[in-house]
Amino acid sequence: MGTEKQTIRVAILDMNEQMPNQGMRCIREILTQYAGENNINLSWDEFEVRVQLQVPSTDYDIYISSGGPGSPLESIGSEWEEKYFHWLDQIEKWNQNEANLQKKFVFFICHSYQLACRHYNIAHVTRRKSTAFGVFPVHVLPDAKQEPIFAGLNDPFFSVDSRDYQVIQPNHQRFRQLGASILCIEKDRPHVPYERALMAVRFNEFMIGTQFHPEADATGMTMYLQRDDKKETVIANHGFAKWQSMIEQLNDPDKIRSTYTHILPNFLTLAIAHINSLRN
Repeated sequence: MGTEKQTIRVAILDMNEQMPNQGMRCIREILTQYAGENNINLSWDEFEVRVQLQVPSTDYDIYISSGGPGSPLESIGSEWEEKYFHWLDQIEKWNQNEANLQKKFVFFICHSYQLACRHYNIAHVTRRKSTAFGVFPVHVLPDAKQEPIFAGLNDPFFSVDSRDYQVIQPNHQRFRQLGASILCIEKDRPHVPYERALMAVRFNEFMIGTQFHPEADATGMTMYLQRDDKKETVIANHGFAKWQSMIEQLNDPDKIRSTYTHILPNFLTLAIAHINSLRN
């Protein structure tokens, strides 16, 4: 007689401030596809952090904290940010408690990643000279070649970037204290006097974050770029050729599609393998 599979519970922390976005749809679709392809029982709940001040309890197995609009600096001292960091501290305490054999896995995306970097004081979060928006190469550092979430990806791989802020000037002493590591960086541009941003960080064994959007899919981004207002903005700032190349790159299966089908699914695989090793 077969035993019934236990459900994997996921909490999605929605950082979009109730503004329309493609990110939440993409996260839901990745979870749905992953559960179907791997024949697992997977459920999730969503928590609206910035307006409704909702944060999950420690009852979930996996946490995904989304990207979102606005400045990762202006929320310092706000009620929602304090609740968010209290939640993060509770997850940290859970994972550090040796009595808790099953650990909680967390993935931070874009805005959430910037907040986590500031919270842990591992680098400087600052406004960019200009908006980064489009499809860009991400370069994996030599020490991160074996990072499981990059399994199956090319180096460099390509990602959707949409941000006015950046994480730069790593605090190497804090990295050592936390056991954290820089996984990948922006394209090396020695002829330009700007620091390369940190594009992904492993904060510890159970927490990881990316500056880019690993959940972005070609369909959603293409629809987004074809909206009249977005098309006009890109063309006004970067020219028609840039807009056209972005549309083409989005539909290149070796670029965005590959990132979409690997990074968050790899993270889920890592977390679920840990969970199952303790449940079985």
